[in-house]
Amino acid sequence: MALTAAGLILATSSAHAATCSQSHLPLPDATCQPGAYNPDVTQSTIKSTICVPGWTKTVRPPVSYTTPLKIKQIGEYGYSDTNTADYEEDHLVPLELGGAPRDPKNLWPEPRYGNQSAASKDSVENKLKIAVCNGTVKLNAARSAIANNWTTALSKVGIG
Repeated sequence: MALTAAGLILATSSAHAATCSQSHLPLPDATCQPGAYNPDVTQSTIKSTICVPGWTKTVRPPVSYTTPLKIKQIGEYGYSDTNTADYEEDHLVPLELGGAPRDPKNLWPEPRYGNQSAASKDSVENKLKIAVCNGTVKLNAARSAIANNWTTALSKVGIG
């Protein structure tokens, strides 16, 4: 690894082989990041967990945890762009739906650029959380839909 003024840059060698495939983008490689759930968040606890404003701040891991993981996973995906600022270490099953906060199976370096970027996924996450908290969609249905394919999750659960 090397530090630069532009942010952290992962030094990779041409001999480094990716262990996770980029072929699934904008989704993570499901063999590397299948998603994982926070056991404290269930359908019966949503009113005291995910539906409480600000609750995700209480479980969000610090950058001191996510940045080293992001660097490791950028290498595992074999991204040619190794500038950490170009990726969001994102929860596949978002904290807003009770995704596991620190499980590497639920965190991956999602590219910030492109038409299916991290910002696009954030909108889907917010809509699903609203639907779960207002009772339109069950928690497990929302989690399953976003873990399987966040680009089709809203239609899969029957909202927008």
